[in-house]
Formats: sequence, C-alpha cells, structure tokens
Amino acid sequence: MSAATRTLPSGRGSRLAGTGVLLRFMLRRDRVRLPAWVLGMTVMMAYFANAIGTLMDGENLAGLAGFAANPIMALIGGPGYGFDEITVPRFLAGMYGAYLMLGAAFMSFTTVSRHTRVEEQTGRAELVRANVTGRHAPLTAALILTVGMNLAMSLLMGLVLIGSAVDPAPEPAPSFLFALSIGAAGLVFAGVAAVTVQLSPFSRAASSMAGGVLGVAFVVRGLGDMSAVQGGNLDWLSWLSPLGWSQQTAPFTLDRWWPLLLSAGLAAGLMATGYALQARRDLGAGLLADRPGAAYAAAWLRGPVSLAFRLQRSALIGWSMGMLLAGATFGAFVQPMREGAEEMPEEIVALMGGADGIVEGYLGFMGLYFAMMVAAYAIISLQGLRSEEQGMRAEPVLATGVSRPAWLLSWTGVTAAGAVLLLGLAGIGEGLGAALSTGDWGLMAPTVLGHLAHAPAVWLLLGLAVFLYGAFPRLLGAVWAVFVYGVFMSLFGQMLDTPEAVLNTSPFQHIGQYPAEDLSWVAIGGFAGVFVLLSALGTAAFRRRDLSTA
Repeated sequence: MSAATRTLPSGRGSRLAGTGVLLRFMLRRDRVRLPAWVLGMTVMMAYFANAIGTLMDGENLAGLAGFAANPIMALIGGPGYGFDEITVPRFLAGMYGAYLMLGAAFMSFTTVSRHTRVEEQTGRAELVRANVTGRHAPLTAALILTVGMNLAMSLLMGLVLIGSAVDPAPEPAPSFLFALSIGAAGLVFAGVAAVTVQLSPFSRAASSMAGGVLGVAFVVRGLGDMSAVQGGNLDWLSWLSPLGWSQQTAPFTLDRWWPLLLSAGLAAGLMATGYALQARRDLGAGLLADRPGAAYAAAWLRGPVSLAFRLQRSALIGWSMGMLLAGATFGAFVQPMREGAEEMPEEIVALMGGADGIVEGYLGFMGLYFAMMVAAYAIISLQGLRSEEQGMRAEPVLATGVSRPAWLLSWTGVTAAGAVLLLGLAGIGEGLGAALSTGDWGLMAPTVLGHLAHAPAVWLLLGLAVFLYGAFPRLLGAVWAVFVYGVFMSLFGQMLDTPEAVLNTSPFQHIGQYPAEDLSWVAIGGFAGVFVLLSALGTAAFRRRDLSTA
C-alpha cells in the first residue's frame, strides 16, 4: 500500500471521502497565497481607515462628502449612506467598500478555480480521484478553504476598524457589519465559481465567466446608485447585484444586517447548484461541450499570431459586447447629468469643467474609467499565456518552427490590439448613448478619441506583465498590485490631498481626460515606448529561461 493511499480515509462510497485530507493539502499549497490575500486585504482596510482618520479633519471631510455626492462618485463607490452627516467610518464604507468587495470576490473565485478546475485541467485531479476520494471532495475542500479565507478576512478587518485611528472610534457592531458585508460578497462569488468551473473544461474560461458576472454586478449596481443620486427611477437596479446587497447594509448609518441573508442565500444556492452540476459531468469535462474541431486548420490559422487570436477570440468577443453595452448605457446618462448640474455641489461642477463643460468632464472621466477596466482585461489575457505554459500546451507549439519571441510577442500583440478595440468600442457605445440622449452628434468623435487615447496606459501595464512573465514568471501576479495602486491614486488620490508627485506615479494620471482636458502626446508616446522596451526585455529573458509547469 502506498503512502498516498494510507493518508486517505476509508469510505470509497462517500462523495465527500477525503475532504479533510484534501483541505490540508490545499492549505499546504496555499501557505503563502492564503495569508498574502487575507493580510493584504486587511492591510488595505487599515490603510484606508487610518489615512482618512489621521489626515482628514471635520472641514476636509465635509468637503470630501460634497465631492462624493454626485452621480460619478456613486458609480465608483456606491449610494453614500450618511454622507449628509459625514463621519470617517461612513465615508470609508461609502467610498472604499465597493473596491474591497471586488478584491474579496476576485480572491474567492480564483481560489475555487485554482483548486478545482486547474487540478482537473492539469491531470492532477485524476490521480487524486484514483485514490479514496469522493466525487465532491475537491469542490467541498475548496469551498471550505474559500469560506475560511473570507471569514478570517472579515474578522481581521473588523478588529482593524475598531482599533484604527478614527475619532470617535468605530463601534464594534457596525465595524463587523462592514467587514462581514465584504466577506459576504466574497462568498457569493465563491458560489459563482462553484458553478462556472462546472461549465467549461478550462480554468481560464471558468474564471473569465466568474469575472464577467462580477463585472455585470458592478455595472448594474453602479447604474442603480447613479440613478438614485440623480433622483431617477432606476435605483432598483442596485438590488439586482450582490455587491449592492452588501452596500445596502449601510454600516455606521442604518446598520441593516438582513441584506446579508440575501448574500448568504444566494451563495448557498449557487454552491448547491455547483454540486448538482458536478454530479452530471465527467471528470475533466465541462457541461458546455466543446465543438468538434475541423479536420484541417483554416488557411488563416497558420502562424503564432493567428493562434494567439484564436485562443483569445472567445474572451475578446465577450469583452467587446460588454464594453459596447456598458458604453451605451453610461452614455445615456449624459443628458440627466447636464440637467442635474444645477443641483450638484459647486466644487463638483467646477472640477468637471463648470456647468457648460460638465458633459465633456463626464465623458473624459468615463474614458479613464474604461481604461482601467480594459487594463484588467490585458493583465488577465497575459496571465492566460502563463496558463498555456503551465498546462504544457506551449511545448508542442515551440517544438515546431515557432520561436519563443514569436510566440510571446504574437500573444502580446493580439492583446495590445484587443485593448485598442475594446477602448474603441467603449467610446463608440458611449458616444452613441451621449448623442442619442442629447441630440448632439458632435460628441461622437471626441468621445471615441478620448477613450482610444488611454491605450498606451493599458499597454504600459501589459508591458510590465510581459516583462515579469519573461523574467520572473512566479511574480506575474505582482502586476495586479501596480494596477490596484494606479486605480486607487487616480480615483481617490486627489480626494485625500495626495501630493502631486505621488499622484503622478499612477499610469492613468498623465494622458489627460479628453475632451475635458488636452491630451498629453508626450505621455502617449512615452508610455508606448516603455511598453515596447518592457516587452523586448521580457522576450529576451523568456528566451533564456526554462519552461515551467509550476
């Protein structure tokens, strides 16, 4: 009897046999990743709370509340409960809670996919299932691990809030309510991943579907909150999003616990659906059957560029539809934004170019907003190249006449072109929405240009990802830290009176929000040049390192 066999319990007939052993294996495997996620999210909460509590006095905080009381900031942060009598905890929950929820959701669905679909895709799950292991044991262990991560994160966040440098000190009950609302969003998307990993045989597709659900939830929630701030009749949209449910708890203001029951119920229902779907598929397969391939490759599918496009095609189609639809939806808010300018705080109207320039200010900001979304697409796409290598699908390609530089640069080029396409579609959709809502078709061209102009900022992050992949593949995930930092500085740095020199460290800060601001062609050319340089360095490093499946 092998050592591996002796470690697993008896009871082959049980669908949960071996869950405890697999959970210990997962904890051992994630001994670095788990504390990095949990402590990283907690440190982010501690930074937000202490930075605002230390730097902001009553007058500055009231100014921030006035700045946040507008439709754009409702899209970014949420409904802003309690901003009429602002406190540091209320501002923290109203402005930064949404982004902590996004982090918890991303942590959750990547963890479930990592320990379920990735294991099947690489063949390791088949070896484990050949032992005394139940059908549902891997999924159960992965969900237990993910639930534990969210509970630990929520507990630490609550403790950090209670002990933060905030005057007056946050009370324990609303502090833990806020923390648990973040964890509840993570649990919902653990359930989403439990379903998506059953649908596709590929981890990248499963994670992309879960990420797509997260994107839709964020946009739907944003549209509802924008409408609520404007006094519109679409505020009910916020209740269609699990992120909206967490925000509707309104910690430090209304202190409603019952919306968490909606999140818990949906999470439980999704997890149960995941189990039911898993019972109806074969190991290594997905419920969405792959179409049989052609006997011969198409004439255009003859080189590394066409191969990279073929592998990215599905994701690019999904993102394209999402960008076009989201652009048209946000563009439709231009006219209500113009009509509501008189009711907005004077500081906000001035910041967006005055009453006469508020439309251009809104469209310019949305170009920056979509650039951040497309940057996430570019990073995810490059991480797909790492998956190709780890899944041992790169070796057969590189064993042919395809060189390593051609393979890497083809993927990079398709991703860079895809980023331009997505920004263009977002601009077209928003331009159409703005023109239809206002009747001013002269907004179309400036809107599209303003969105496209941010492509070099996206390329800069893509270039960094290419460099890390080529030189330090295990550190590829570090590009997300740069992305989050850049987003935070561009969205919130000015509100926190961050020095200009620090603000300028964000890659999204330099190009300009056209048509409200002039474009910086120096920044556009400089970012494009840095992208080329980083890609060249990453390609040179990739030529000299070994392929890895770890």
